[in-house]
Amino acid sequence: MNEMLERLGVQAKEAEIVLRNLHTDKKNEVLNAVAKKLTETADKLLAANAVDVENGRKNNMPEGMIDRLMLSEARIEGMAEGLRQVAELEDPIGEITGMKKRPNGLMIGQKRVPLGVIGIIYEARPNVTADAFGLCFKTGNAVILKGGSDAIHSNTAIVECIREALKENGVTEDAVQLITDTSRETAAEFMKLNRYVDVLIPRGGKGLISAVVNQSTIPVIETGTGNCHIYVDETADLQNAADIVMNAKTQRVSVCNACESLLVHEKVKDEFLPVLAERLRTKNVEMRADEAAKKLIPDAVPAAEEDWGTEYLDYILSIKVVKSVEEAIAHINRYNTGHSEAILTNDYAHAQKFLDEVDAAAVYVNASTRFTDGFEFGFGAEIGISTQKLHARGPMGLQALTSTKYIIYGNGQVRS
Repeated sequence: MNEMLERLGVQAKEAEIVLRNLHTDKKNEVLNAVAKKLTETADKLLAANAVDVENGRKNNMPEGMIDRLMLSEARIEGMAEGLRQVAELEDPIGEITGMKKRPNGLMIGQKRVPLGVIGIIYEARPNVTADAFGLCFKTGNAVILKGGSDAIHSNTAIVECIREALKENGVTEDAVQLITDTSRETAAEFMKLNRYVDVLIPRGGKGLISAVVNQSTIPVIETGTGNCHIYVDETADLQNAADIVMNAKTQRVSVCNACESLLVHEKVKDEFLPVLAERLRTKNVEMRADEAAKKLIPDAVPAAEEDWGTEYLDYILSIKVVKSVEEAIAHINRYNTGHSEAILTNDYAHAQKFLDEVDAAAVYVNASTRFTDGFEFGFGAEIGISTQKLHARGPMGLQALTSTKYIIYGNGQVRS
């Protein structure tokens, strides 16, 4: 086994013993200290990030990915605020649930406990570094991070900042560790570190997630890609619908909760699509339309079959006209990735049908898909957005990073 990974694994296991027994007050004190340290060292973080951004542009990284990679003072403050919010949240560790008395007098209940050591493999998103630390630390988990080469300078600077704050507050620095070797070979070996790592969470594109799911010997919580849809129903408020679609598509195109595909009921297509298309043009959004929609949007590109299942992460939107809410639901369930889906409607029955029948982690009525986010859901931050159904689904906050164990109180019982 890779000696470096072996060392990180041993250190994480040792740190886990300390972390699982930290008092909530101490955890909150450290989280606030890390938040303060991030803002105090913003210049250092921005300088490191500038190197990554410059290298990204030299390597012709798409602008959508550059946006994910780039830090600013506001984004660093956002990372710090996420940690402060995590500190304010109730600590789930130690919660006792379901205590019941059996006929033989045994008292049996469940206690919420950390998962242990969490491994995270992610691409060019430096904010994940701070978010992952905060959520793992609050839940008593040690974390080993494996970021991509595109963000190595940013990730290294952030982890150094966190470790300094940990040391200053008398807590083991190995609560968070970064694998600085960004090679695929090391990533593949990390996926086999099941002797030390209890759970592995990939955050990134389809290729990364598929590689982790297929190669890992560690249990994986799959965070999926986001081919998110908005369906504009025949009863929708069309002005409001246009505002929502514009927000979901253009507010930030590089994120997994951005709208990638639009479905429009045939009864409102004539009124809605030309107006929306004009607004999309102001943001230089390329429209890929089916035959019915293209008749109303002459400059649209004809949509191909693969467009219906594509997460663009770019200024591109596929558009399809449908005849009913049933057709919209069927299309979404065929092509979606189980992330976030929305219906815009004033018909209560259609809204309820959509909520009941669409299979996704987050389903909206009359709101932008951009809200699928741990911060927006009140989790302070998120470790990822799970599109699977075991053991967590949707934005993963504190509780998703815990397990339970049974605790049993007796007074001398023996089994006959």
